[in-house]
Amino acid sequence: MTEDLDWISRSGLKAKGKRPQFLDPEDDRILSILMALVGEVSVMRERLDTIERLLDAQGTISRSDIETYAPDMEAGRERNLLIKEYLARIMRGVQQDMQSLAELEPPIEDVIKEMEAG
Repeated sequence: MTEDLDWISRSGLKAKGKRPQFLDPEDDRILSILMALVGEVSVMRERLDTIERLLDAQGTISRSDIETYAPDMEAGRERNLLIKEYLARIMRGVQQDMQSLAELEPPIEDVIKEMEAG
């Protein structure tokens, strides 16, 4: 089973250097897993959107239809909006935390003025 997953290390997709760490190791690992899942769900949502659009247009579809589908401008706009809304919901807590921190810290311009004033 693990041999099947070893394609990542053999594919040359290994990052160079030490992986940046923003949180404690356990939280960082969980965040990494979560973001990978978010990406997978996003891809599935696009694929489902493709299937729904093709079924509406043709009534029946093949795997080839799905693989070769290219959304038109309107479908692309709708997908972009859905992705933005999806990511906003996922990142809402992080965004709120960042806003709280910004309210606690003075603007950088004020800090620079204080430092210049000595």
